[in-house]
Amino acid sequence: MPDNSSIKLTGILETCLYVDDLSAAEQFYSTLPGLELISKEEGRHLFYRCNRNMLLLFNPKHTANEQTEVNGDPIPLHGAEGGGHIAFSVNGEQINEWKEFLEANQIEIESEVTWPQGSISLYFRDPASNSLEVVSRTLWE
Repeated sequence: MPDNSSIKLTGILETCLYVDDLSAAEQFYSTLPGLELISKEEGRHLFYRCNRNMLLLFNPKHTANEQTEVNGDPIPLHGAEGGGHIAFSVNGEQINEWKEFLEANQIEIESEVTWPQGSISLYFRDPASNSLEVVSRTLWE
């Protein structure tokens, strides 16, 4: 086995969730502060920038079945069924503002968890039943 001590992962650049109804997803995600819609393809995807990272929303009916290429290179087929999960990091002092935002936008808070080191998570769902979380960026420190 080769020596891999000189290479390492440096972060997560993008993550994706799967949604069947891109219109409902766009309406929902475009209301979340800090997300900027930068690309969309009807029936296939929505791409949102979140600070320096990307949230990709794919319609698995397309991405799991229809080959896409970029510059002649195939993107592997992928898709999933059922709810996924993503946690968005926020400044810890903004948790109450997020709670007020979710309530004001009639987004049901499914659960509020206080972690042993004091961070608070708010869990809620998107229209495709993906589990979303806002939590202090210090959760894993």
